[in-house]
This record gives sequence, C-alpha cells and structure tokens, in this order.
Amino acid sequence: MIEVGIVLLAVVLIFGAFLLLRSLKNFVINAIAGLFILFLANQFISADIGYSWLVILICGIGGAVGAILLLALHFIGLGI
Repeated sequence: MIEVGIVLLAVVLIFGAFLLLRSLKNFVINAIAGLFILFLANQFISADIGYSWLVILICGIGGAVGAILLLALHFIGLGI
C-alpha cells in the first residue's frame, strides 16, 4: 500500500515539475523577445531604457507587448 502512495507521489511531483519548466520556458522566451525589442529601440531611436530587474520582469510577463508598453511609458515621461 505504501509503494502505491510513493509511486503516486512521484508521478504528481514529475507532473508538477513539467508544468513549472513549461511555464518557465515561456517566461524566458517572452523575456528574450521583449529585451530584444528594447535593445533595438535603444540602438535605433536612442530610448536609453536601462535593463533593471523590473524591466526584465515586465518583458518576461508581457513579452513584446510589455516592451512596447515600456517604450510608450518612457516616451510619455513615466519611464521606469
């Protein structure tokens, strides 16, 4: 009976790790896409937006939309 519980616990832990890694992968892809857009904006239109943890978090959650939001806030004068 205990062996069944251990196997069931292992399956649940593996499934949880899979979900965590999948969401982490999406976060990293979004962050890279958003930071690439910010890099291009800094190079070509001299936006001068720094790369802080908050900027990386916004780009990670929002991706390209988050980067465009950061650019819009910067040009309005409410930059982070």
